[in-house]
Amino acid sequence: MTQLLEQAITQLKNLSDDEQNAIASRLLAEMADDVRWQSQFASTTNHQWDCIAEIVRQEIAISDVTPLAEAFDL
Repeated sequence: MTQLLEQAITQLKNLSDDEQNAIASRLLAEMADDVRWQSQFASTTNHQWDCIAEIVRQEIAISDVTPLAEAFDL
């Protein structure tokens, strides 16, 4: 177990059972979401990537995009 995880667990032990359960539920949901995302990402075919790239090219061509610098005030 990493030092950071041990530190988090130590702090969690000081919380009420309800607070511990709420945090544990969020953490488990986040971990399950990561597994789903990795599975979907890994199963994306080259054809699907090509289709996504084409959509992006079309959006750029019709100027239906916002530069990141504008979107995030960079």
